[in-house]
Amino acid sequence: MNLSLDNSVVHHIFQDPDGNIGLRLAPEPLQVKLEVELLLEELTKVYNAKPAKGYASFVSPDDPRFAQEEGAEPVPLPEFPQLLDARLQDKVEFVEFSQQVARLLRNELEHYQFLESGFLLLAEYKQTADRYLLVAFVPVKDGVMVSPDLSVDRSSQLDITKVQLAARVNLSDYQTQMAAGHYISFIKGRTGRKTAEFFLDFLGCAERVNAKKQTEQLVQSVQALIRDESVSPELAKDIRKDVYDYCGEQWNAGEQVRLSDIDERMQAKGAPSVTEFAQARGLDMAEEFPAERTSLRKLMKFQGQGGGLSLAFEQDMLGERVQYDPRTDTLTIVGTPPNLRDQLRRFYGEDS
Repeated sequence: MNLSLDNSVVHHIFQDPDGNIGLRLAPEPLQVKLEVELLLEELTKVYNAKPAKGYASFVSPDDPRFAQEEGAEPVPLPEFPQLLDARLQDKVEFVEFSQQVARLLRNELEHYQFLESGFLLLAEYKQTADRYLLVAFVPVKDGVMVSPDLSVDRSSQLDITKVQLAARVNLSDYQTQMAAGHYISFIKGRTGRKTAEFFLDFLGCAERVNAKKQTEQLVQSVQALIRDESVSPELAKDIRKDVYDYCGEQWNAGEQVRLSDIDERMQAKGAPSVTEFAQARGLDMAEEFPAERTSLRKLMKFQGQGGGLSLAFEQDMLGERVQYDPRTDTLTIVGTPPNLRDQLRRFYGEDS
Protein backbone atom coordinates (compact mmCIF):
# COMPACT_ATOMS: atom_id res chain seq x y z
CA MET A 1 0.00 0.00 0.00
CA ASN A 2 1.47 3.33 -1.08
CA LEU A 3 0.95 5.09 2.25
CA SER A 4 3.24 7.59 3.98
CA LEU A 5 2.51 8.29 7.64
CA ASP A 6 3.16 11.82 8.94
CA ASN A 7 1.60 11.85 12.43
CA SER A 8 -0.45 9.48 14.55
CA VAL A 9 -1.64 9.29 18.15
CA VAL A 10 -3.90 7.15 20.33
CA HIS A 11 -5.99 8.38 23.27
CA HIS A 12 -7.90 6.11 25.67
CA ILE A 13 -11.60 6.61 26.38
CA PHE A 14 -13.00 4.41 29.12
CA GLN A 15 -15.91 3.94 31.47
CA ASP A 16 -15.06 4.06 35.17
CA PRO A 17 -16.78 1.90 37.88
CA ASP A 18 -19.29 4.71 38.52
CA GLY A 19 -20.39 4.72 34.87
CA ASN A 20 -18.65 7.99 34.02
CA ILE A 21 -16.61 8.41 30.86
CA GLY A 22 -12.93 8.96 31.51
CA LEU A 23 -10.20 10.14 29.19
CA ARG A 24 -6.48 9.36 29.24
CA LEU A 25 -4.54 11.59 26.87
CA ALA A 26 -1.30 10.66 25.17
CA PRO A 27 1.31 13.38 25.77
CA GLU A 28 3.14 12.81 22.50
CA PRO A 29 2.56 11.22 19.08
CA LEU A 30 3.34 7.63 18.28
CA GLN A 31 6.83 7.07 16.99
CA VAL A 32 6.73 6.28 13.29
CA LYS A 33 8.00 2.72 13.17
CA LEU A 34 7.06 -0.53 11.52
CA GLU A 35 4.42 -1.56 14.10
CA VAL A 36 2.59 1.77 13.79
CA GLU A 37 2.69 1.69 9.99
CA LEU A 38 1.33 -1.87 10.02
CA LEU A 39 -1.46 -0.79 12.38
CA LEU A 40 -2.47 2.07 10.10
CA GLU A 41 -2.27 -0.11 6.99
CA GLU A 42 -4.47 -2.76 8.58
CA LEU A 43 -6.97 -0.15 9.78
CA THR A 44 -7.02 1.47 6.34
CA LYS A 45 -7.63 -1.90 4.67
CA VAL A 46 -10.53 -2.63 7.03
CA TYR A 47 -11.93 0.84 6.39
CA ASN A 48 -11.63 0.54 2.61
CA ALA A 49 -13.26 -2.90 2.68
CA LYS A 50 -16.39 -1.65 4.43
CA PRO A 51 -19.03 -1.92 1.66
CA ALA A 52 -21.37 0.78 2.96
CA LYS A 53 -19.97 4.27 3.34
CA GLY A 54 -21.50 7.71 3.51
CA TYR A 55 -20.06 10.86 1.96
CA ALA A 56 -20.25 14.20 3.66
CA SER A 57 -18.86 17.70 4.05
CA PHE A 58 -18.59 20.09 6.97
CA VAL A 59 -21.58 22.28 7.70
CA SER A 60 -21.05 26.02 7.20
CA PRO A 61 -22.63 29.12 8.77
CA ASP A 62 -25.09 29.41 5.85
CA ASP A 63 -26.37 25.87 6.40
CA PRO A 64 -30.18 25.85 7.01
CA ARG A 65 -29.70 24.29 10.44
CA PHE A 66 -28.08 27.53 11.62
CA ALA A 67 -30.93 29.76 10.48
CA GLN A 68 -32.06 31.59 13.59
CA GLU A 69 -35.66 32.19 14.44
CA GLU A 70 -36.54 35.56 15.90
CA GLY A 71 -35.69 35.64 19.60
CA ALA A 72 -33.99 32.24 19.52
CA GLU A 73 -30.49 31.68 20.85
CA PRO A 74 -27.84 31.31 18.14
CA VAL A 75 -26.82 27.76 17.29
CA PRO A 76 -23.08 27.32 17.89
CA LEU A 77 -20.96 26.20 14.98
CA PRO A 78 -19.45 22.70 15.27
CA GLU A 79 -16.07 22.62 16.97
CA PHE A 80 -14.31 19.90 14.97
CA PRO A 81 -14.02 21.89 11.68
CA GLN A 82 -12.67 24.86 13.63
CA LEU A 83 -10.08 22.66 15.34
CA LEU A 84 -9.08 21.15 11.99
CA ASP A 85 -8.76 24.57 10.34
CA ALA A 86 -6.46 25.71 13.16
CA ARG A 87 -4.36 22.57 12.63
CA LEU A 88 -4.16 23.08 8.86
CA GLN A 89 -3.09 26.68 9.41
CA ASP A 90 -0.30 25.46 11.72
CA LYS A 91 -1.79 27.30 14.70
CA VAL A 92 -1.64 24.14 16.83
CA GLU A 93 0.65 21.14 16.90
CA PHE A 94 -0.73 17.72 16.04
CA VAL A 95 -0.80 16.38 19.61
CA GLU A 96 -2.64 19.44 20.96
CA PHE A 97 -5.12 19.18 18.10
CA SER A 98 -5.68 15.48 18.83
CA GLN A 99 -6.21 16.14 22.54
CA GLN A 100 -8.83 18.79 21.77
CA VAL A 101 -10.58 16.32 19.47
CA ALA A 102 -10.47 13.62 22.17
CA ARG A 103 -12.08 15.96 24.71
CA LEU A 104 -14.74 16.85 22.16
CA LEU A 105 -15.48 13.17 21.52
CA ARG A 106 -15.73 12.44 25.25
CA ASN A 107 -18.26 15.27 25.62
CA GLU A 108 -20.30 13.90 22.71
CA LEU A 109 -20.20 10.39 24.19
CA GLU A 110 -21.51 11.73 27.48
CA HIS A 111 -24.21 13.77 25.75
CA TYR A 112 -25.49 10.80 23.75
CA GLN A 113 -24.93 8.28 26.56
CA PHE A 114 -22.84 6.17 24.20
CA LEU A 115 -21.02 4.21 26.89
CA GLU A 116 -18.25 2.18 25.28
CA SER A 117 -14.56 1.93 25.99
CA GLY A 118 -12.01 2.15 23.24
CA PHE A 119 -9.16 4.09 21.72
CA LEU A 120 -9.40 7.20 19.58
CA LEU A 121 -6.83 7.01 16.81
CA LEU A 122 -5.98 10.03 14.67
CA ALA A 123 -3.53 9.79 11.81
CA GLU A 124 -2.30 12.24 9.19
CA TYR A 125 -0.89 10.49 6.15
CA LYS A 126 -0.33 10.76 2.40
CA GLN A 127 -1.56 8.28 -0.18
CA THR A 128 -0.89 8.75 -3.89
CA ALA A 129 -1.17 12.54 -4.36
CA ASP A 130 -3.60 13.31 -1.52
CA ARG A 131 -3.28 14.05 2.19
CA TYR A 132 -5.75 12.46 4.62
CA LEU A 133 -6.84 12.63 8.23
CA LEU A 134 -8.22 9.38 9.63
CA VAL A 135 -10.37 9.57 12.76
CA ALA A 136 -11.34 6.19 14.20
CA PHE A 137 -12.81 4.99 17.49
CA VAL A 138 -11.32 1.51 17.85
CA PRO A 139 -13.04 -0.89 20.30
CA VAL A 140 -11.06 -3.31 22.44
CA LYS A 141 -11.34 -7.00 23.09
CA ASP A 142 -9.95 -9.17 25.85
CA GLY A 143 -7.15 -11.43 24.75
CA VAL A 144 -4.31 -13.55 26.02
CA MET A 145 -0.62 -12.83 25.51
CA VAL A 146 2.55 -14.79 26.21
CA SER A 147 5.12 -12.67 28.07
CA PRO A 148 8.87 -12.87 27.40
CA ASP A 149 9.21 -15.13 30.46
CA LEU A 150 6.63 -17.48 28.83
CA SER A 151 3.94 -16.68 31.37
CA VAL A 152 0.40 -16.21 30.09
CA ASP A 153 -1.48 -13.01 30.92
CA ARG A 154 -4.74 -11.36 29.97
CA SER A 155 -4.47 -8.28 27.80
CA SER A 156 -6.65 -5.72 26.01
CA GLN A 157 -6.20 -5.67 22.25
CA LEU A 158 -7.41 -3.35 19.52
CA ASP A 159 -10.35 -4.98 17.75
CA ILE A 160 -9.71 -3.37 14.36
CA THR A 161 -12.10 -5.59 12.42
CA LYS A 162 -15.00 -4.34 14.56
CA VAL A 163 -14.44 -0.65 13.82
CA GLN A 164 -17.76 1.05 13.09
CA LEU A 165 -17.07 4.66 14.06
CA ALA A 166 -14.50 5.98 11.60
CA ALA A 167 -14.19 8.78 9.08
CA ARG A 168 -11.56 9.93 6.63
CA VAL A 169 -11.12 13.54 5.56
CA ASN A 170 -9.41 14.15 2.23
CA LEU A 171 -7.45 17.20 3.34
CA SER A 172 -6.32 17.98 -0.20
CA ASP A 173 -9.88 18.12 -1.49
CA TYR A 174 -11.09 19.99 1.59
CA GLN A 175 -8.51 22.75 1.22
CA THR A 176 -9.03 23.12 -2.52
CA GLN A 177 -12.79 22.36 -2.44
CA MET A 178 -12.28 20.02 -5.39
CA ALA A 179 -15.03 17.73 -4.09
CA ALA A 180 -17.23 20.15 -2.18
CA GLY A 181 -19.95 17.61 -1.42
CA HIS A 182 -17.97 14.57 -0.40
CA TYR A 183 -14.44 15.15 0.84
CA ILE A 184 -15.36 13.22 4.00
CA SER A 185 -16.19 9.52 3.91
CA PHE A 186 -17.49 7.59 6.90
CA ILE A 187 -18.60 4.06 7.72
CA LYS A 188 -22.33 3.46 7.52
CA GLY A 189 -22.32 0.35 9.64
CA ARG A 190 -24.85 -1.66 11.58
CA THR A 191 -24.60 0.41 14.74
CA GLY A 192 -27.89 2.14 14.09
CA ARG A 193 -28.98 5.49 12.77
CA LYS A 194 -28.67 7.23 16.14
CA THR A 195 -25.02 6.20 16.47
CA ALA A 196 -24.23 7.31 12.91
CA GLU A 197 -25.84 10.68 13.56
CA PHE A 198 -23.87 11.04 16.79
CA PHE A 199 -20.58 10.54 14.93
CA LEU A 200 -21.55 13.04 12.23
CA ASP A 201 -22.48 15.54 14.93
CA PHE A 202 -19.10 14.99 16.56
CA LEU A 203 -17.38 15.72 13.23
CA GLY A 204 -19.66 18.66 12.47
CA CYS A 205 -20.58 17.40 9.02
CA ALA A 206 -23.67 16.32 7.10
CA GLU A 207 -24.16 13.59 4.52
CA ARG A 208 -24.36 15.09 1.03
CA VAL A 209 -24.07 12.25 -1.47
CA ASN A 210 -26.12 9.05 -1.44
CA ALA A 211 -23.66 6.62 -3.03
CA LYS A 212 -26.14 3.74 -2.99
CA LYS A 213 -28.85 5.72 -4.78
CA GLN A 214 -26.45 7.02 -7.43
CA THR A 215 -24.95 3.56 -8.04
CA GLU A 216 -28.38 1.96 -8.35
CA GLN A 217 -29.37 4.69 -10.83
CA LEU A 218 -26.29 3.89 -12.92
CA VAL A 219 -27.03 0.15 -12.83
CA GLN A 220 -30.65 0.74 -13.85
CA SER A 221 -29.57 3.07 -16.69
CA VAL A 222 -27.07 0.57 -18.07
CA GLN A 223 -29.61 -2.25 -17.89
CA ALA A 224 -32.28 -0.11 -19.58
CA LEU A 225 -29.85 0.98 -22.31
CA ILE A 226 -28.98 -2.64 -23.08
CA ARG A 227 -32.67 -3.56 -23.24
CA ASP A 228 -34.05 -0.55 -25.12
CA GLU A 229 -31.22 -0.25 -27.62
CA SER A 230 -31.45 -3.96 -28.54
CA VAL A 231 -27.79 -4.57 -27.73
CA SER A 232 -26.56 -8.03 -28.74
CA PRO A 233 -26.06 -10.57 -25.92
CA GLU A 234 -22.30 -10.63 -26.48
CA LEU A 235 -21.97 -6.84 -26.33
CA ALA A 236 -24.38 -6.62 -23.40
CA LYS A 237 -22.22 -9.01 -21.39
CA ASP A 238 -19.11 -7.02 -22.32
CA ILE A 239 -20.74 -3.70 -21.33
CA ARG A 240 -21.93 -4.95 -17.96
CA LYS A 241 -18.53 -6.42 -17.11
CA ASP A 242 -16.67 -3.31 -18.25
CA VAL A 243 -18.83 -0.94 -16.19
CA TYR A 244 -18.65 -3.30 -13.20
CA ASP A 245 -14.84 -3.56 -13.43
CA TYR A 246 -14.38 0.19 -13.85
CA CYS A 247 -16.60 1.07 -10.88
CA GLY A 248 -14.88 -1.60 -8.78
CA GLU A 249 -11.46 -0.18 -9.64
CA GLN A 250 -12.60 3.32 -8.67
CA TRP A 251 -14.08 1.98 -5.42
CA ASN A 252 -10.87 0.17 -4.49
CA ALA A 253 -8.82 3.30 -5.23
CA GLY A 254 -11.18 5.56 -3.29
CA GLU A 255 -11.87 7.54 -6.46
CA GLN A 256 -15.12 8.88 -7.91
CA VAL A 257 -17.04 7.16 -10.71
CA ARG A 258 -17.21 9.55 -13.66
CA LEU A 259 -19.91 9.21 -16.29
CA SER A 260 -17.55 10.72 -18.86
CA ASP A 261 -15.12 7.82 -18.27
CA ILE A 262 -17.93 5.28 -18.68
CA ASP A 263 -19.10 6.97 -21.89
CA GLU A 264 -15.60 6.77 -23.34
CA ARG A 265 -15.41 3.07 -22.57
CA MET A 266 -18.90 2.48 -23.98
CA GLN A 267 -18.21 4.37 -27.18
CA ALA A 268 -14.96 2.47 -27.67
CA LYS A 269 -17.15 -0.64 -27.92
CA GLY A 270 -19.58 1.01 -30.30
CA ALA A 271 -22.26 1.29 -27.62
CA PRO A 272 -24.48 4.35 -26.95
CA SER A 273 -23.60 6.98 -24.33
CA VAL A 274 -25.04 6.31 -20.87
CA THR A 275 -25.19 10.05 -20.18
CA GLU A 276 -27.17 10.81 -23.35
CA PHE A 277 -29.44 7.83 -22.75
CA ALA A 278 -30.20 8.97 -19.18
CA GLN A 279 -30.76 12.60 -20.20
CA ALA A 280 -33.14 11.61 -23.02
CA ARG A 281 -35.29 9.80 -20.47
CA GLY A 282 -35.14 12.52 -17.83
CA LEU A 283 -33.05 10.47 -15.40
CA ASP A 284 -31.19 12.55 -12.82
CA MET A 285 -27.62 11.26 -12.57
CA ALA A 286 -24.63 13.02 -11.03
CA GLU A 287 -21.59 13.43 -13.26
CA GLU A 288 -19.33 12.19 -10.44
CA PHE A 289 -20.17 10.09 -7.41
CA PRO A 290 -18.66 7.40 -5.15
CA ALA A 291 -19.60 3.85 -6.04
CA GLU A 292 -21.47 1.58 -3.62
CA ARG A 293 -20.13 -1.93 -4.00
CA THR A 294 -23.21 -3.93 -2.99
CA SER A 295 -25.37 -2.21 -5.60
CA LEU A 296 -22.77 -2.86 -8.30
CA ARG A 297 -23.36 -6.62 -8.04
CA LYS A 298 -26.78 -6.13 -9.62
CA LEU A 299 -24.98 -5.48 -12.91
CA MET A 300 -23.70 -9.04 -12.98
CA LYS A 301 -26.17 -11.18 -11.05
CA PHE A 302 -29.84 -11.72 -10.34
CA GLN A 303 -30.28 -12.76 -6.75
CA GLY A 304 -32.92 -12.84 -4.07
CA GLN A 305 -34.28 -14.80 -1.18
CA GLY A 306 -37.52 -15.25 0.71
CA GLY A 307 -40.04 -17.87 1.70
CA GLY A 308 -37.33 -20.44 2.31
CA LEU A 309 -35.84 -20.00 -1.17
CA SER A 310 -32.51 -18.39 -2.10
CA LEU A 311 -31.43 -17.97 -5.73
CA ALA A 312 -28.57 -16.28 -7.56
CA PHE A 313 -27.32 -16.62 -11.14
CA GLU A 314 -25.24 -14.69 -13.67
CA GLN A 315 -27.30 -12.34 -15.82
CA ASP A 316 -26.00 -13.73 -19.10
CA MET A 317 -27.63 -17.09 -18.22
CA LEU A 318 -31.09 -15.56 -18.53
CA GLY A 319 -32.58 -16.66 -21.82
CA GLU A 320 -30.15 -19.57 -22.09
CA ARG A 321 -29.86 -21.99 -19.17
CA VAL A 322 -32.39 -19.96 -17.19
CA GLN A 323 -35.85 -19.07 -18.55
CA TYR A 324 -38.37 -16.82 -16.83
CA ASP A 325 -42.08 -16.49 -17.61
CA PRO A 326 -43.33 -13.19 -16.05
CA ARG A 327 -47.00 -14.17 -16.61
CA THR A 328 -46.79 -17.24 -14.41
CA ASP A 329 -43.78 -16.14 -12.31
CA THR A 330 -42.05 -19.39 -13.24
CA LEU A 331 -38.29 -19.86 -13.38
CA THR A 332 -36.92 -22.81 -15.34
CA ILE A 333 -33.31 -23.85 -14.80
CA VAL A 334 -31.57 -26.33 -17.08
CA GLY A 335 -28.59 -27.91 -15.35
CA THR A 336 -27.96 -27.58 -11.64
CA PRO A 337 -24.70 -27.02 -9.70
CA PRO A 338 -22.93 -30.36 -9.04
CA ASN A 339 -23.23 -30.19 -5.25
CA LEU A 340 -26.95 -29.39 -5.46
CA ARG A 341 -27.49 -32.11 -8.06
CA ASP A 342 -25.77 -34.67 -5.83
CA GLN A 343 -27.99 -33.75 -2.88
CA LEU A 344 -31.15 -34.00 -4.99
CA ARG A 345 -30.17 -37.33 -6.56
CA ARG A 346 -29.42 -38.83 -3.14
CA PHE A 347 -32.74 -37.51 -1.82
CA TYR A 348 -34.59 -39.29 -4.63
CA GLY A 349 -32.50 -42.46 -4.22
CA GLU A 350 -30.83 -42.18 -7.62
CA ASP A 351 -27.35 -42.56 -6.09
CA SER A 352 -27.44 -45.07 -3.27
